[in-house]
Amino acid sequence: MIEIKGLTKKYGDLLVLDDITETIGDGEKVVIIGPSGSGKSTLLRCLNCMEDPTAGSIYFEGQDLADMRVNINHARRHIGMVFQQFNLFNNMTVLQNIMLAPVTVAAEDRRAAARKNFAIRLKNLFRKEKLPLVPPGKSKAEAKAEAKARAMELLGRIGLQEKADVYPSTLSGGQKQRIAIVRALAMNPKVMLFDEPTSALDPEMVGEVLDLIKRLAGMGMTMVIVTHEMGFAREVGTRILFVDGGKIMESAPPEEFFAHPKNPRLKDFLSKVIS
Repeated sequence: MIEIKGLTKKYGDLLVLDDITETIGDGEKVVIIGPSGSGKSTLLRCLNCMEDPTAGSIYFEGQDLADMRVNINHARRHIGMVFQQFNLFNNMTVLQNIMLAPVTVAAEDRRAAARKNFAIRLKNLFRKEKLPLVPPGKSKAEAKAEAKARAMELLGRIGLQEKADVYPSTLSGGQKQRIAIVRALAMNPKVMLFDEPTSALDPEMVGEVLDLIKRLAGMGMTMVIVTHEMGFAREVGTRILFVDGGKIMESAPPEEFFAHPKNPRLKDFLSKVIS
């Protein structure tokens, strides 16, 4: 599903990602661990086109997201991302937050269809055999109705339907992060990226967010997760990557990764984070 080739990222003279090559298959749950500043979050941001690589390629379903000619907004529709700090819009209700992306995308599709049909009608002025028009897309009302139904369905799955009309400022940290996950799911993504989704939570709220991610994993969702929760990584990951100094130093299934680490730096890291 995702093929990374020679991915390099620099900020001036600072090398953050150093020639990373990796493949993430359909249905995999790839967990990335490593020390602070190792490049984990930058790697995730490159996968979601939030950072432009200095060099290399990122192929998602055959398209190179690092190619400036590729419409990355279309690719982003299929890549959901959940951040450390929730990134909910505080001036919108929970329901409006979840509906925003689907409604916006539907509007973009309507405008794109209108532009195409305008061009087709111009061509048809000079043709005997008329070219067919493209479908106009969902109406504004249809898009809103579908987005609302999907949002309420997702809120029901996490037991927060009663929070639909409240504002994020009234929610606990765990509730905010679960809403952020649901917001990403509203676009029906093919892959989900999680950037340390529990790091901003109080300890008692961590479990409810991890439980939701585990449920998604059990449904077969392709995931790439940056986390410092070693127990969670062992339980959910189908493969664990250890990143240090902008390089993938080790990659293995969780049983092998934690029980028989090969890289000396990984051995040292695990000795400090696992009691």
